[in-house]
Amino acid sequence: MGPTASGKTALAVDLAEHLPLEIISVDSALVYRGMDIGTAKPDAETLALAPHHLLDIRDPAEAYSAAAFCDAARRLMAEIAARGRVPLLVGGTMLYFRALLHGLDDLPKADPVLRKGIEAEAAERGWPALHAELARVDPLTATRLAPNDSQRIGRALEIFRLSGLPMSAQLQQKSGGLPYRVLQLALLPADRAVLHQRIAARFDAMLAAGLIDEVKALRQHHALNAASPSMRAVGYRQAWAYLEGEIDLPQLREQGIAATRQLAKRQLTWLRSWLGAVELDCLSEDLHAEALRLVRHHLGLAERA
Repeated sequence: MGPTASGKTALAVDLAEHLPLEIISVDSALVYRGMDIGTAKPDAETLALAPHHLLDIRDPAEAYSAAAFCDAARRLMAEIAARGRVPLLVGGTMLYFRALLHGLDDLPKADPVLRKGIEAEAAERGWPALHAELARVDPLTATRLAPNDSQRIGRALEIFRLSGLPMSAQLQQKSGGLPYRVLQLALLPADRAVLHQRIAARFDAMLAAGLIDEVKALRQHHALNAASPSMRAVGYRQAWAYLEGEIDLPQLREQGIAATRQLAKRQLTWLRSWLGAVELDCLSEDLHAEALRLVRHHLGLAERA
């Protein structure tokens, strides 16, 4: 687990080269076909070295949920274990990790009438205003959401208005959620400024690699709009605004980097309160060696000389 640009994929691939592991992606954007550049999806060479499960399994016009992830991940974990190998879950979508490890309580079912009312409010007042309202009734959930995350803000407000209880109070941790011994590794930066430099450099690389053209192609081939869950992803949201003429190229870069930094901040907020994780400095030169040592120990494998 770790924030964006913390080196999760590189570490996972290295571990999979040394040990009998199979990688399961824990990422709400990597599930979408055709969204490669802006998600930093592993390239063909990397996937040849270490195949990843749960990449490219959804059309960008489709929604994807924590429940759908948990169903798929549990099935894959059982299949991997049956092959005598070990599942390695890698990603930064912290809600998916929490749902898999602890389960999600039954939440109120979607209410189409109430949802339309919330969307009408958002059209009039803007999603940041509804995010502020959510912060008053459910500050824990609001802290973990971006002010323009329409899908999740709408759902959290819907749950509160249906039940009178904040969603965070209904997402209760449950022990024994998985029939496995679990080692949790959290990649955290000792120096936040260096992570920010990585984020800026990676976003510039995405622009140079053709992020705007990627979003153009997605718009041409799929029934998408600015509110589509896939297009709410960091980078895609800003590229969409650029293609709509709402911002210029320097603003796209500035807003994309700022949004990615905010995403990293929210991921770190999750991890600071995470129980049971071994924290590793993602900027350390010894990261890969230390992670390999921890995983070998967890698997009961003797240390190599």
